[in-house]
Amino acid sequence: MLRLMHPITALMSALGVLTVIFIGGWARAVMAVRTLGSREQSPGSREPSPATDARFPTATMIGIGAGTNFFDTLGIGSFATTTALFRLLKTVPDRVIPGTLNAGHTLPTVAQAFIYTSLIPVDILTLFSMIAAAVVGAWLGAGVVSHWPKKNVQMGMGMALLGAAILMLMTQMNVFPGGGEALGVRGVKLAIAIGGNFLLGALMTLGIGLYAPCMILVSLLGMNPTAAFPIMMGSCAFLMPVGSLRFIREQSYSLRAALGLAIGGIPAVIVAAYVVKSLSLNTVRWLVIAVVLYTAVTMLMSAFSSAEEPPAPARV
Repeated sequence: MLRLMHPITALMSALGVLTVIFIGGWARAVMAVRTLGSREQSPGSREPSPATDARFPTATMIGIGAGTNFFDTLGIGSFATTTALFRLLKTVPDRVIPGTLNAGHTLPTVAQAFIYTSLIPVDILTLFSMIAAAVVGAWLGAGVVSHWPKKNVQMGMGMALLGAAILMLMTQMNVFPGGGEALGVRGVKLAIAIGGNFLLGALMTLGIGLYAPCMILVSLLGMNPTAAFPIMMGSCAFLMPVGSLRFIREQSYSLRAALGLAIGGIPAVIVAAYVVKSLSLNTVRWLVIAVVLYTAVTMLMSAFSSAEEPPAPARV
């Protein structure tokens, strides 16, 4: 008699298949660029287009991937910090930052999901439905953001970062309720959880991390805050390959920088999870809040001061 597979085992198996599909799709895109010799120049520039620049990542790009994913594994988040470093070091053009974040941080996030999702108990129906909602939100969001002109991306990311900084500040000051003991929800609360995670999945494509708002959503619904870890990591691990493949297909990302994030990020996740395990991060969190606020303000200032430009060109 056949034994049914445990739901978490089935979930991780599905994630493994999705990860293989993502790696295969990204590898085909990279090979296509290399085969065609596609060092296509950006409009008005002698530099290669970010999506077709297949050179090996710089040490700075790999270092950004290592540092941001190390702290992401310990609970800081990676999207806001990566955006701040990209803008500070002028590593990636603003228009393709969202796609670069999603593509580059996908594999490190999948590694986190494999490490943590099976360790923390959570209601299966709540977990599966919230993950599915986030995936659908990411797919639809990526389709919109990948075609936005630079000014729209700057406006969207500026507002998203501002919201993220406010949420991080309120979380740091313990403004939100501590949550309850439930490991899942039903009825109206489940509908709210699904709708909320759908929105958070869409916002991921704009560069706002899912960790802090997911923790708040789970707590407000009366669930145990620890349940946010498998929900958040599972949601990100499933939605990011889906959204990233759309950014890659639309050539709305920096290939070189995304590879740097992945190369530096995967070993950093392993070190943080198995070697460091925990770290006093209170001062780091305050520093991140300040950096994210600064980045949000400068992004919005750039959007308001930039001239109108046409939407992103169609993919090659």
